Amino acid sequence: MPRYKIENGIKIQFTAEEEIARDVEEKQAAIDQQARIDAETTATNKKTSGKQKLKDLGLDDDEIQALIGVW
Repeated sequence: MPRYKIENGIKIQFTAEEEIARDVEEKQAAIDQQARIDAETTATNKKTSGKQKLKDLGLDDDEIQALIGVW
């Protein structure tokens, strides 16, 4: 399906080069978005793991919250 752009209020179909460039941009955007999601997931998992390790050491929820400020 052809893609279009608007230049000076006129709808113009993408050239083959513009189509390729847009495809590359969209693929990179998807890769970047997945990288952000992966980073957030990793951070959440590490936070949960760290809290569990503190609990395994015998700290209770109040002590953990006082120590790191979150729960």
